[in-house]
Amino acid sequence: MPIRVAIQGIKGSNHHQVAKDYFDEQVDLVECLSFDAVVDELLRKNADKGIMAIENSIAGSIIPNYALVHKNNLHIIGEYYLNIHHNLMVLKGQKFKDIREVSSHPMALLQCKEFFKDYPNIKLVEDVDTAETAKRIHDKKLRHIAAIAPKVAAELYDLDIVADDIQTIKNNSTRFIIVKTKNKELSKEEINKASLRFLTDHKRGSLATVLNVMSDCNLNLTKIQSLPVIETPWKYSFFVDVTFNKYEDFDKAKSLLNIMLEEVKILGEYKNAML
Repeated sequence: MPIRVAIQGIKGSNHHQVAKDYFDEQVDLVECLSFDAVVDELLRKNADKGIMAIENSIAGSIIPNYALVHKNNLHIIGEYYLNIHHNLMVLKGQKFKDIREVSSHPMALLQCKEFFKDYPNIKLVEDVDTAETAKRIHDKKLRHIAAIAPKVAAELYDLDIVADDIQTIKNNSTRFIIVKTKNKELSKEEINKASLRFLTDHKRGSLATVLNVMSDCNLNLTKIQSLPVIETPWKYSFFVDVTFNKYEDFDKAKSLLNIMLEEVKILGEYKNAML
């Protein structure tokens, strides 16, 4: 049976590309127009696994997705880095000079904003998904409107690319996480990266002490992100990613952190995709 994979977006989106690249076996896509919907499909057991963008090398962290993973007790079982190529595409037969409006996901518009500074006559409109806009242009035969989307979207929806690689920074990469409702995926011998969430008290140096423990246990901190604890004003939680060579080192760090911290939660244990 094919794996059912929930993605934010539709066929032709970057999440679709990650699903194709990450899973060697055949997948059934569960298309969702929001990350909340991806989570809902997992919790309702309409999908076996989900794919969520978590950070971009230009725009930074997608902070709400950290909260979604924690709040819904999802487990990160893998990650994937995708080089992002933004292309401007239009209905067959349309030209660049015909464009009056460009519609795409807010992140795509942000990553291409320098390109459009030279075209103040073009209106930029935020939409729910890159590929969804491309599909709508094809289905409704929309003239004078362009989409910013991956090349695969132009192929799927028979559009013409009138400008390619329009992102401001050409070395543009997004990190995606693979999530599911259970964490049994890999053996300890295969695991060399983990994601955690923890709370510290307000004592001076509390965070530094935690980071020192990680360092002493031979963990390499690759990411740290703070988020407010909604129920307690001015209190913050920390989301961190760590890499390690031996699972025993991570196990030791977990034991120490459980003693030191008022709350610590393992969000996922998986393979480091940067190796």
